[in-house]
Amino acid sequence: MDVEFLAPCEPRVILGMAHNGPGDRHLPPQAFTKSARTAVGPGEAILLDSAAGIVNAEGELAVVMRRSSRHLAADDVAEAILGFTVANDVTAIEQVSLDSMMTQAKNGDGFTPLGPWIHRGLDPHDVAIDVIVNGERRVSGSTSDLSYGVVELIVYLTSIMTLGPGDVVLTGAPGTMTPISDGDEVSIALDGLGVLTNPVASLRKDPMAMHEAKVALR
Repeated sequence: MDVEFLAPCEPRVILGMAHNGPGDRHLPPQAFTKSARTAVGPGEAILLDSAAGIVNAEGELAVVMRRSSRHLAADDVAEAILGFTVANDVTAIEQVSLDSMMTQAKNGDGFTPLGPWIHRGLDPHDVAIDVIVNGERRVSGSTSDLSYGVVELIVYLTSIMTLGPGDVVLTGAPGTMTPISDGDEVSIALDGLGVLTNPVASLRKDPMAMHEAKVALR
């Protein structure tokens, strides 16, 4: 029987970390927001707008929250997390310097692929990440290279806001980013979590043509 995987959660809030790669420990934690409308499941298209310039795929570990959480202590974080999934924090990198809030860079259609499922027993401290484009492994890294770990991130984020059930935290790309183009197929593979694959297509100005492109790539 054929099945279609959807995004494994429907977040009201998606947060990413602005600088959490290798060597960023000297910088304080800082988060950016992504529209919940950017979340798509496996097989759904990442749509590129030519006006946005160069776009990167970014392979990341994503945290999915289990319950409403505010001012969590480190010892409370594990119980507040539902599990982990694979994420592609797609970024229009030429827009970053034009918008310090990264709204222009992070919120294109299909810019937050998630899936294919949520793993509830994963140890997030050393998870290998591969970014594969058209069957070729482009870049690799590990969550062990992130400057701030999952517990630190959730403690920080819940110190400034409430996270709720199904909300998603993108933990950062430990060197796992690479440019993508119209017609590519991009896969993010996380050891122990599975592989998330999405096609890449051009965003067309005509709404009907855009809809047809989405349907054809499912």
